[in-house]
Amino acid sequence: MKFGLTASALAALLILSGTSRAASAQQAPAVPDAPAPQSTTPLTDVSGPITPGLGANANSAPAANGAPSSSSQMQAPAQPPAPVVKDQIQATPPEMPPPQELGTILKVNVTYVEVPVTVKDSKGKLVAGLTWRDFRVFENGVYEPLKQFFVDPFPLSVAFVIDQSLTADVMERVNDSLGAIQGALTPYDEIAIFSYNNGAQERTGFTGAQSSRVPAVLALTKETGREEMIPYNSGPMAGCNVHVNGNCADPNLQPGRSTGSGPFITIPKEIHTLNDAILAAAKELSTRPKGRRRVIYVISDGKEYGSKATYRDVLRYLETNNIAVWGTLVGDSARWGEGYISRFHLPFQMFDNVLVKYTVATGGGLDAERGLNGVEKSYQDIAEQARSQYTLVYASHESIYDGKFRSIDVRVERPGLEVYAKHGYYPSAEEVQ
Repeated sequence: MKFGLTASALAALLILSGTSRAASAQQAPAVPDAPAPQSTTPLTDVSGPITPGLGANANSAPAANGAPSSSSQMQAPAQPPAPVVKDQIQATPPEMPPPQELGTILKVNVTYVEVPVTVKDSKGKLVAGLTWRDFRVFENGVYEPLKQFFVDPFPLSVAFVIDQSLTADVMERVNDSLGAIQGALTPYDEIAIFSYNNGAQERTGFTGAQSSRVPAVLALTKETGREEMIPYNSGPMAGCNVHVNGNCADPNLQPGRSTGSGPFITIPKEIHTLNDAILAAAKELSTRPKGRRRVIYVISDGKEYGSKATYRDVLRYLETNNIAVWGTLVGDSARWGEGYISRFHLPFQMFDNVLVKYTVATGGGLDAERGLNGVEKSYQDIAEQARSQYTLVYASHESIYDGKFRSIDVRVERPGLEVYAKHGYYPSAEEVQ
């Protein structure tokens, strides 16, 4: 009886202890086992260079026991980006050292040729609306594809040349028309004024076309002109009838002077230095920057005699510097019929109208006076034509170093149209950079 009670009490105690252990196991988390100690490789075994973050011999494999060896590969931790210092930010572009320090000079050979073109119909009116597909350009007979094509108006650099060797009646009409020059130009244009009689004279260099200086300078260029004299080389009126101290009152009629000697008197020749005036204007124009139309505008009867410069030399200078000659004919050269005949040159005589040759060769234009209103209107018409030309640009196949003349032929693939362009050019040293 006593043994049985003891056994039942023991069983109850065991049940209660198991229940308390299960409850304590649910309340307290399990504690993991501590890691086993691992041995490290001494530094004396390192045979390669030590890189911070990588260890020694990055190409080696780990040891068999999991410990890193002297040849084990260690992965470098990601480094945070370095902070940006404001003083290190570049505020200006780097300066290019001069060519002397670089030791190399770069040269670009420019072979592009610019050709201004004017297109008119059978009635002499400007033709607009053409595209680059309508033009064909040939240099020395070889077709040249267009590289650029412009229809935008260009600012003008105009060297205005006034003939002062005209007769008094023609000079009066020219003087009255000078006030209309500024009306044909825009504030973006510039003008220089030259005059010539017996030699060229620069009245003013290039200044703004609408400057108040232009009217003052034009007023100074007004002259009375020369009187129309009847030449006598025979008869009673040919000799020297008025003597002063045994000599002729007029030294030009003195025997042995310009009139010669004996009964036959040589008539003094007229002086019209048109070539010298165009050359002086061209030298001033050659200094103008690119991107502007270089124009010489001449108002003259076209006569030429007594210039130091020849027509061939002046034309070469114009064709080298891309200068076009435009003009208004006055006097005898502007008359119908007579103006056409004056274009032909008689041997041993002065040139009656050399201005036509300049305009045709350089791609310019020419107008003729029809009274005072015609002279004033010609300023406006020619300025409009020079400003609104088509601009064709092509790459020449010729060498830029030979200095030979290159002929240019511009054609329009439309019937009934007249094309006005320069006949050719000489390569310039300015195009070699």
